Amino acid sequence: MTQNSILLESGTNELEIIEFFIAEEDSSGRQYTGYYAMNVAKVLEIIRKPDVTGMPSKHHAAALGTFNLRGRVLPLVDLSVWLGKTMVTSQANKVIVSEFSGVVTAFLVSGVTRIHRLSWSQVEAPGEHMRAFSQDSITGVVRFEDRILFILDMEKIVASMNPRLRMDHTIKDMPPEETDEEYRALVVDDSSSIRNMIVHTMEKAGFVCTQAFNGAEAWDMVQAWKRRAEEQGKPLTDFVDLIVSDIEMPEMDGHNFTRRVKQDPVLQKLPVILFSSLITESLRHKGVAVGADDQVSKPDLPSLTERAKGLIRKYHGK
Repeated sequence: MTQNSILLESGTNELEIIEFFIAEEDSSGRQYTGYYAMNVAKVLEIIRKPDVTGMPSKHHAAALGTFNLRGRVLPLVDLSVWLGKTMVTSQANKVIVSEFSGVVTAFLVSGVTRIHRLSWSQVEAPGEHMRAFSQDSITGVVRFEDRILFILDMEKIVASMNPRLRMDHTIKDMPPEETDEEYRALVVDDSSSIRNMIVHTMEKAGFVCTQAFNGAEAWDMVQAWKRRAEEQGKPLTDFVDLIVSDIEMPEMDGHNFTRRVKQDPVLQKLPVILFSSLITESLRHKGVAVGADDQVSKPDLPSLTERAKGLIRKYHGK
């Protein structure tokens, strides 16, 4: 399977997830199966477990080592170890090779089941208890009659083992900017920690930020601002200058939200930046198709504010 086989039209609020499982064993020897998923758009291919070369220095316990895949040396992560599970070893174990945030990483799992095509409206956001229990490693829940799938935060998993990919690492040396301008931004992301980092960074650059959890909440907000602007005879920019949105979000994703904004004769004047780990060369066309004005790959926060201000100057002359 390759990304070229994915035929989802951009902006339809659909996604494809790949379901995989980990055959787990507890301390008493009892075995059970945990079902998980990730966005197919992040998957390059699925292979058998390769021969692995161990790491030469201290490393995360889940990092098994590296292997050679057609001339490319890739790290192999034991997903069960990261999740605090004990996986039953088998010759049938599979490796999911993925790419996101500009990094290619391989994950060891017990097996891969199938691909599901869903609407984002079918993906439930994890509750506070589940987020705390999983250490914020679950981004969505999908219920079937006989099992529950947990959509994993693969970016968090990789960033926990590679500090250079942590978003807070990219902004720690950014000084506050002195500016007389005040810009208004709507920041949309289902991760509260990432959303807060984006807001913190943009506020240092002179933005006043409003936050939304997902595309559905953000759509309600921009429609309300549009009505208020019309009722009060004010320009829309009195309420919002720019939108920064993630792509993967429950209920309504960033592509569908952007498409709605850009199809509205009033709201289409708002510049939209998609800020996501799914901004890769092979997937960038999806954002272009829905009318996004710019696309920035996580975790590149430093360039986000600069590009945001450039779009505001272009659209609104501020």
